[in-house]
Amino acid sequence: MKKIVVANPVVELDGDEMTRIIWKKIREELILPYLQLDIKYYDLGLEARDQTNDQITVDAANAILEHKVGIKCATITPDEERVKEFKLKEMWRSPNGTIRNILGGTVFREPIILSRIPKPIPGWVKPIVIGRHAFGDQYRSTDFIAPGPGKLQMVYTPTDGSPATTLNVYDFVGRGVAMSMYNTDESITGFAHSSFKMALAKKMPLFMSTKNTILKKYDGRFKDIFQEIYESHYKPLFDEAGIYYEHRLIDDMVAQAIKSSGGFVWATKNYDGDVQSDILAQGFGSLGMMTSELLTPDGQIIESEAAHGTVTRHYREYQKGNETSTNPVASIFAWTRGLLHRAKLDGNDPLRTFCVALEEACVEVIDKDNVMTKDLALAIHGRNMKREHWVITDVYMDAVKAKLQKKLSAPAAKL
Repeated sequence: MKKIVVANPVVELDGDEMTRIIWKKIREELILPYLQLDIKYYDLGLEARDQTNDQITVDAANAILEHKVGIKCATITPDEERVKEFKLKEMWRSPNGTIRNILGGTVFREPIILSRIPKPIPGWVKPIVIGRHAFGDQYRSTDFIAPGPGKLQMVYTPTDGSPATTLNVYDFVGRGVAMSMYNTDESITGFAHSSFKMALAKKMPLFMSTKNTILKKYDGRFKDIFQEIYESHYKPLFDEAGIYYEHRLIDDMVAQAIKSSGGFVWATKNYDGDVQSDILAQGFGSLGMMTSELLTPDGQIIESEAAHGTVTRHYREYQKGNETSTNPVASIFAWTRGLLHRAKLDGNDPLRTFCVALEEACVEVIDKDNVMTKDLALAIHGRNMKREHWVITDVYMDAVKAKLQKKLSAPAAKL
């Protein structure tokens, strides 16, 4: 079979532990045999990050800025135990945080839906894509324990020398707690553009949720900026695509999401997104079946990865020589989602067709052929799960490869 020519490079970011083992098999068996592809490779394994004082993470992010597509394996974010285990020079920051700070943009999570896997929320038959504004609010706040009676004030001092603004917050009569948090128009604007562009890419309506009835100025700013940008930049495009944008109160939005059949993009503030993204993952049945895409406000750059971690427990078994049944689907989709963006930027229809075929193969092997890894079998059978209900990772991936080969060989594929 003739390889599909991919005109422009993608940036590959390798990772750690069990996902690193699976990642190599995906690249060697499901990607490179079919694509003539220039890969700019960066090893973001923890040892390589330590050897380069984390410079390799910065270099990888800058390469993504240049080439516009990053495809990332799951990585370890070290804690004290990992510092001891790997004898690290220091406790390096999360690679995802470093990359996000350099690229900007919003992280969107989307479930990979399987008909065979029971969902705790069975009405969700279409995907819900959730975008979390991962800047500011509680996560960059300053909090404080008031030791006793006293006045709490908030002061804003302009840099231009004009008079300061002092706001009286509360008069404590005893011990208590306080917090001050912030956000910026620039960050909210970027979040809005990323969210509108994701909705257009998915051809799904966009909802943005706040509590502006209580936080009239703070959350009201989010609501106003989204509305202004929608009307000035996106409304005609949404009308043309047959989709729409609405602001909803967060409590109303949560209730509507649970009652819905899915099929929308949900833009959330930082804390709301932290909580609701895990609820969505569980509601659809599995965190192991979630994709994650970082999209920049201009819609030009995507960094895709699986939403799960490095699967340390399975890696320990692998190191002992034991068989492992680790779900590779989200890691495969990290490749396809990145390559789909490459196809979109380059106008490469054969590449797009290949990505769709590979995603369909992953799902059909589970839904139609009943071949799956242990986590999915457990979701179906629970305590009644037996060894014949699941296969090891290699067997599942071999089945995907065979299914993909069949799809690409069919006349309708037209590669």
